[in-house]
Amino acid sequence: MTGALAGAPVIVAARRSAIGTAGRGFAGHPVDALAAPVLAAVARAVSPAGVPVDDVVLGNCMGPGGDLARVAALRAGLGEQVPGVTVDRQCGSGLDAVLQAASRVRAGDASLVLAGGAESASTAPHRLWPDTGERFTRAPFAPDGFADPDMGPAADRLAALRGISRERQDAWAARSHSRAAAAQSAGIFDREIVGIDGVARDDRPRTAMDVARLARFAPAFANADGGAGARHADAGRAQTIAVGTVTAGNSCGFSDGAAAMAVTTATIARELGLPALRVRASAVAAGDPAVPGIGAAPAARVALDRAGLAARDLGFIEITEAFAAQVLAVSDELALDEDLICADGGAIALGHPWGASGAVLLVRLAARMLAADDDRPGLAACSIGGGQGIAMIVERAT
Repeated sequence: MTGALAGAPVIVAARRSAIGTAGRGFAGHPVDALAAPVLAAVARAVSPAGVPVDDVVLGNCMGPGGDLARVAALRAGLGEQVPGVTVDRQCGSGLDAVLQAASRVRAGDASLVLAGGAESASTAPHRLWPDTGERFTRAPFAPDGFADPDMGPAADRLAALRGISRERQDAWAARSHSRAAAAQSAGIFDREIVGIDGVARDDRPRTAMDVARLARFAPAFANADGGAGARHADAGRAQTIAVGTVTAGNSCGFSDGAAAMAVTTATIARELGLPALRVRASAVAAGDPAVPGIGAAPAARVALDRAGLAARDLGFIEITEAFAAQVLAVSDELALDEDLICADGGAIALGHPWGASGAVLLVRLAARMLAADDDRPGLAACSIGGGQGIAMIVERAT
């Protein structure tokens, strides 16, 4: 083990809430009420070390504003002395929160940070532009003069640009539901889920979502152009983009949920006797705002390079399945082994609580990697609205 890796931050006690479809099990829970029980569970798991929590870092992108992390820390009973800061990198927010916590531990500026993300699509506020009175739910991904597509139409464009067929997208969505439903039935998710007011089971996985049923869904964005016009420059050549392969079936659902973990030193993890993942490398990247769904690929490429790894060295991969088109485009770009990606299903089956989803990826990696007889590293990666991407490489700490 190199000196750099010996001093690398580690992740322990990774937990999440169940993921609920918006308007259902968590419909009455504000976002801090989702984050607080998960934070409290993580804090209990690391409390035997007797080390104070230096900070709480949470990702959130659609909440009521203010400092969610501080509010949730207080609600979790962590004590008035525990500070908190909230991160917004859109649907990469939860993963960025862990990245920031890891950077602080690596630098020696903290010994124990609770990090993750939370989102309540059910209670996300609607806002008004002051000049027009127009109602909106998301902030701009890019300013005037740049393409600013919603993620769905942008996924349709990406599928067309990369030649990803409707059939391939539907097959991926069916795989996500089948694997998530099987994992749920086998109790694989039980140990990572913190029950909140009696809700301890993911709402969305459906065994009935097979290819035949998915084929019945109509295109969701057949009349959309992705916010950048019907023509797009690709490899120097203007192409007319045919939309119409992304559907509600091969996309994620609007969801509520939270995820958190403790980021600490290897010494503290050993004192706790908890299994741990070492943070080996991480990266953020950015590109064309008109094609945001591919953003995870350049971020993952940089993270792999920083870790001294190739894609073939990975044993576990979790990529946010916002749309099948996105995860397949990233897989193709990086030449990933698709059987390793979201092996227990992903966001298409489980749901996509935006600000929490990046942290959910790490919870899932921790569960899979620490239970396996396989020492290969894992990758967590998100594509982000506005053309950004974020990625982290983790490995089992010994």
